[in-house]
Amino acid sequence: MPSIAQAVRNAATALVPVSETPRLDAEVLMAHALGASREDVLLRRLDDPAPDAFEPLLVRRLAHEPVAYITGRRAFWTIELEVGPGVLVPRPDSETLIEAAVAYFGDRSPARILDLGTGPGTLLLAALDQWPDATGIGVDASEEALAYARRNAVARSLFRLGDWAEGLDERFDLVLCNPPYIEAGAALPPEVALWEPGAALYAGPDGLDAYRQLAARTGALLAPGGIACLEIGAGQEEKARALFAARGFIIESRRDLRGIARCLVLSLDRQ
Repeated sequence: MPSIAQAVRNAATALVPVSETPRLDAEVLMAHALGASREDVLLRRLDDPAPDAFEPLLVRRLAHEPVAYITGRRAFWTIELEVGPGVLVPRPDSETLIEAAVAYFGDRSPARILDLGTGPGTLLLAALDQWPDATGIGVDASEEALAYARRNAVARSLFRLGDWAEGLDERFDLVLCNPPYIEAGAALPPEVALWEPGAALYAGPDGLDAYRQLAARTGALLAPGGIACLEIGAGQEEKARALFAARGFIIESRRDLRGIARCLVLSLDRQ
């Protein structure tokens, strides 16, 4: 029986054609198989025999299943979420929206927060963890996604089924949204295309269909002094800006860690 160190090395080699982070994937899957933290495995258990539970996890990853689906967990901002088939896997790029909101509010706290297309509750629950006095609502069109969101929920969150903000008659200090923005037919990595829900990914021939809907509806959702932080895809800033500018929004953008324009910050009030 190989040691944990040997099994991880072998798995990382096998995962090279599948993953951009083969060693990390192997370590995370090993930790999951052991029911331990990755740090504990790397610091204390590399000489132990590899568990039988590791090989089936590796087989699933070699079939391009996302690591987050295999482990059932994903870290985001300061929280950890339960995730799985039927929800978009939270990504570090989306943390740019929370960073933009923190920069805007400074020492203040938004009182009411809305997360449109909440998935497993990603942006809303991260924001509520950031601002302990805030409360909020997450909306999604998928009952499957909302099942995860409700299991991740905290006392200050409410999740509801809906088509964007249809039926909401409230105004919010902060609106967060990571809408679908990929062009129909665009090539995606197998772990995305084969596993993650298409409704959370694709948005018409040019990838802008969701922004067209949001541009028409977001203004009515903002309280005085409020902002909306919307995720955009690489290369979409100019076209997405134009849609919201036509509706009278004041627009700023923020870049992610790779320097890509990732978030539009929208307001109707000049500061």
